[in-house]
Amino acid sequence: MPNITFSSPIHKDKTVYAVAGSFTKTVLTIAQENHIPIDFSCGDGECGTCLVKVTSLEKKGRMAGPLTLKEVDVLKDLHKVTREELEKMYVDDLPVQWRLACQLQVRDEDLLIEYGQEDKVFA
Repeated sequence: MPNITFSSPIHKDKTVYAVAGSFTKTVLTIAQENHIPIDFSCGDGECGTCLVKVTSLEKKGRMAGPLTLKEVDVLKDLHKVTREELEKMYVDDLPVQWRLACQLQVRDEDLLIEYGQEDKVFA
């Protein structure tokens, strides 16, 4: 089972165990079940409120499941992903660091999820 560490500048870091590959739970769902206050509005991948920065804590370098089509559109609108990054993702299977917590499904890997900045800019 993977560990997910949720990190925020305004809340204490919290690491939780997640069931990998269930395809039913998103990072947002896991956060809610563990009382981790990731902001969200629609919960359906259309608003971008649940934007998080994802870092793999594994040497393999994967970062959870692939982007959904909704996620691609929102991340483009928020200027968090470029055409070149999307191309590398599709062709070379390289992950992007910005994701929507409501769309991100966990694989069997440890992740760091950074959230909680009002301006959505992380250090």
